[in-house]
Amino acid sequence: QVQLVESGGGLVQAGGSLRLSCAASGCTFGNYVMGWFRQAPGKERELVADITRSGGRTYYADSVKGRFTISRDNAKNTAYLQMNSLKPEATAVYYCANRSDGSFWYLRRGECDYWGQGTQVTVSS
Repeated sequence: QVQLVESGGGLVQAGGSLRLSCAASGCTFGNYVMGWFRQAPGKERELVADITRSGGRTYYADSVKGRFTISRDNAKNTAYLQMNSLKPEATAVYYCANRSDGSFWYLRRGECDYWGQGTQVTVSS
């Protein structure tokens, strides 16, 4: 079956950087559009960034634009989220998810085919 496994979370000071990875198995990774979401305590899950199947186009939430970079390596079945200049408000569980039909309209609303288990990111002030 399809599995998405996130890694790379941790504790970092404000201003620091982390790189999250999302390793996929059980699917043809390049056939899926990918997204990174996050959910902070007491808040709704929100989209952070997404990327097309080829990696040629990306989209970012306004809150992370210019500081986060989403990318993918289809040969390695892995998506990444490089997070720079981290702020305490970035503290959340980060999830990767995908969708096979290429619909960003649905993906950005959280209607995804598969989800990872999440990785905790904590940014201290």
